[in-house]
Amino acid sequence: MPDSVYKVIELVGTSTDSWEKAAANAVEQAAKSLRDLRIAEVVKLDMQLDDKGKVEAYRTKLN
Repeated sequence: MPDSVYKVIELVGTSTDSWEKAAANAVEQAAKSLRDLRIAEVVKLDMQLDDKGKVEAYRTKLN
């Protein structure tokens, strides 16, 4: 196998429904301006909360 170099970027996707949809949103948006996307690694999951502690959005950080 020949030597390879890869560029790794960080994305954060959001969704009001789920972490899975947040990840999909990030990848779909990135695919509009980046080419040859092959792998997305979930590195962190968190939630945005309102002032009463209710979940407003799910956030997924990807590399």
